[in-house]
Amino acid sequence: MVANVGDGNRFGCSGRMFPAAEIVPLSGRVERFAPVCVERVADAGARQRFRELVGRYHTLGYKVPFGAHLQYLVSITQPVPTVVGGLQFSSAAWRMQARDRWIGWDDATRARHLPQVVNNSRFLLLPWVHIKNLASATLARALRRLPADWQAQYGVTPLLVETFVDPARYTGACYRAANWVEIGETSGRGRDDRQHRRHGSRPKRVFVYPLGRNALARLRGDL
Repeated sequence: MVANVGDGNRFGCSGRMFPAAEIVPLSGRVERFAPVCVERVADAGARQRFRELVGRYHTLGYKVPFGAHLQYLVSITQPVPTVVGGLQFSSAAWRMQARDRWIGWDDATRARHLPQVVNNSRFLLLPWVHIKNLASATLARALRRLPADWQAQYGVTPLLVETFVDPARYTGACYRAANWVEIGETSGRGRDDRQHRRHGSRPKRVFVYPLGRNALARLRGDL
């Protein structure tokens, strides 16, 4: 999952990490804090904050994204505007047996249509944020705007979003609540292992979300 980022004093942040006095636990149902806002990271200050917070609060830390990517900050509006999390979407894994089998890809079809698959590579709510249904609400809002944002940035309209969940740390409940589909596990080789040389990574659960009614048919080249 991904990290929380602010935008200057508007969100009660000063450009440094959250000091202890500013860490206020948040709990309750998401309706109390609505609307939830998902906004692109679009300037140097927001990018720096994103890197710092992901590096500190995400279990995988911050890594420079491989290839195409978009980052978002997540905020609640009530009782005051407050940043509570973030997401990152990146280029999809080159080869993944569970996904490729589920779609019905051979190597040639995957090569043609892989740019239309996007990976949700980071998703975090800050550790002191315990708002019920916030995670699934955030995913839903992010996926509503992702296709247009990705098209505007890269000239490609995504048809499928994938993500990997470490079962030793998470259950994937928020993805299920947002209507993602669990389709299997990774092999444990690493997302960009084109030569089958990397082994030893812990297998992850694979969840996917089609972006549109004909997404699978279009990914197979049937439409």
